[in-house]
Amino acid sequence: MAVTDAEILKLEEKAEAIRETIIEMLVAAGSGHTAGPLGMADIFAAFYFHILKHDPKNPDWEDRDRLILSNGHIVPVRYAAMAHAGYFPVEECVTLRKFGSRLQGHPERVRLPGLETTSGPLGEGLSQGNGIAYVWKTQQMQEGNGAASPRRVYVLMGDGEQDEGNVWEAVMWAGKHKLHNLTAVIDRNNIQIDGMTEDVMPLESLRAKYEAFNWHVIEVDGHNIRQCIEAVEEAKAIYEKPTLILAHTIPGKGVPEIEFDYRWHGKPPTAEEGKAFLKDIRTMKGKLPHEYA
Repeated sequence: MAVTDAEILKLEEKAEAIRETIIEMLVAAGSGHTAGPLGMADIFAAFYFHILKHDPKNPDWEDRDRLILSNGHIVPVRYAAMAHAGYFPVEECVTLRKFGSRLQGHPERVRLPGLETTSGPLGEGLSQGNGIAYVWKTQQMQEGNGAASPRRVYVLMGDGEQDEGNVWEAVMWAGKHKLHNLTAVIDRNNIQIDGMTEDVMPLESLRAKYEAFNWHVIEVDGHNIRQCIEAVEEAKAIYEKPTLILAHTIPGKGVPEIEFDYRWHGKPPTAEEGKAFLKDIRTMKGKLPHEYA
């Protein structure tokens, strides 16, 4: 069923609420990453409020989809999305990176129900997703239902993370085993901690590289929620290979003065900057990019 304009508007509003919470939690923490989380707010809103089969009240539900965050440093956006979805109180978000908090600077599976993996070192998430997807596919084949995918695995990665060699081992392995129940999403924001990705270690053509390893590739505007949802629906219809969604995003989205500035990759706003950033985001609420016929 096609997503309606009214549903898109609600998802865009969720994304802006997530952005506000990201700023509030980073200011309270005094440390953390800003650009990546802001840039991925639309995609996380789409996943937690439309795409994922999950239950915040029963986070260990066996039949849930699995969402693995490989580039764990952007976890503020996941915490914010989870809180707004009902996994824990939104007020808890301001405990980010505090001693004893469930919300550490990188996700820790044993601390917070609803996290599927612990991530810190880059490049591991796709291998973890491969393992889950392969077991599920094997079980389906043994049951004589190889084409059906009642549960799906989604792995979110950064583009700078593609510098890691173990990512490409996982890419090859997933292609070899035709993991149709696996969908990866790359946040193609073109920045990493030392600069622009094409200056640090050129990645292009990412699409051609994944296609060479037997992946189905879809490119989307990562801020167009309709496109993101439609890409996931397309991935569900691909039965002979895994799918990559190459999501082009703006780092720092919603705060014009920091957009595309790689220096905000791992830098939090001060209290004064936070007030200004929240004003920018709230102003943006009146200009949501929903599409009406």
